[in-house]
Amino acid sequence: MVKTFWEAKDFDVFQVDGLENRMNALIENVRPKFEMLGKQYSHYFSSTLGDEFFPHVAKHARRSVNPPNDSWVAFAPYKRGYKALPHFQIGLWGSHLFIIVAVIYEVTDKVAIAERLLKKKSLFNKLPDDFIAAGDHMKPDSIPLKKAKKGELKELLTRLHNVKKAEFLIGRHISRENAVQFTEDEFLNFAEETFNHLLPIYKVMINKK
Repeated sequence: MVKTFWEAKDFDVFQVDGLENRMNALIENVRPKFEMLGKQYSHYFSSTLGDEFFPHVAKHARRSVNPPNDSWVAFAPYKRGYKALPHFQIGLWGSHLFIIVAVIYEVTDKVAIAERLLKKKSLFNKLPDDFIAAGDHMKPDSIPLKKAKKGELKELLTRLHNVKKAEFLIGRHISRENAVQFTEDEFLNFAEETFNHLLPIYKVMINKK
C-alpha cells in the first residue's frame, strides 16, 4: 500500500477534547510534518525570492483553555515572527488543508497593499479555477475565486483598505478526503505549484518588482 503524506489522524486531532490532549495529538501527529515542510519551503522561498525566509510552526502557546481548531506552518522573511508581514502558510482545519498567502490584521501597511492589489486585480485572472479567497484567517470559510472575481474579490480588497481589522487570504483549500490521497512527492509538488501561482500576488503585496 502506498504511504500518503497526510493521514486521517492528522485531521482528527481537531476532534480531540481538551487543550492538553489536543496539543499532544498535534505535537505527535502533525508538527513533525510542519517542521519538515518548514525546512523544504523556507529554502524554496529564499532561493526564489532572494530574501532569507524562515519557517514558523504554530505553537499555540497563548492558549490556556480553548484548544486550537486549526494549525499551520507559516513562511516569512523575518526570523522573529510573521504576523506583521504578508506571509505564506500550509495548514490544516479538521475539514481541509490550506495553502495560502495571507495579509492578516497585524499587518501595518494594509492600505498600501490593498491599493496595489486593486490596481493589479487582473493578476487574479491568471490563477487556476480551483483557488479560493477569504477574509478571516480565524474561520475555515472561503469563496471560490471563480465566483469571487464577479464582485466579492473587489469587496474583500476594498475592506482590507478601509477596515483596520480586515484580512485577505488567497490560495487553495483541499478537502481532507483529497488531501489524504497525496504521496509525499505528490504533495510537495502540488504545494510548490500552488506557491508558484501565488508568487506574483505576493510580490505585489510587498511591492517587489
